[in-house]
Amino acid sequence: MYKHILIATDGSELAAKAVTAGLQLAATVGARATCLTATEPYAAMVGGDGPALVFPLDEYERNAAAAADRILKNVKKEADDLGVECATVHAKEFPAEAITDTASAGNCDLIVMASHGRRGIGRLLLGSQAAKVVTLSTVPVLICR
Repeated sequence: MYKHILIATDGSELAAKAVTAGLQLAATVGARATCLTATEPYAAMVGGDGPALVFPLDEYERNAAAAADRILKNVKKEADDLGVECATVHAKEFPAEAITDTASAGNCDLIVMASHGRRGIGRLLLGSQAAKVVTLSTVPVLICR
């Protein structure tokens, strides 16, 4: 069935459910996993015409790396507990592109991720990484709620 599952997480409670589902699926079918978390580029965080909360680049990078490390260590422990071979990746690009690029580069045959369940105007204003991944992906995407 599936041989290599990409599991995307942002460290949120909802994403943790998707991580668990993806790792349990990998354990059940004997697949290996890659877990990815993405940090948006610094330029995306400080752009715009209005006042913004701005951190120096090195501080942003340090905080992003620490957060990614914490997220991925938790996933790695869960994978180890389930006996699932799991690589971890911290990508420094927009999440949807990081997910589809990593899936393609790793020859993943399934992507597992959470949906934040945005509806109505919030979805239009904020966008949805899950919707972007479904649109961009060339492999099946399992959305967990």
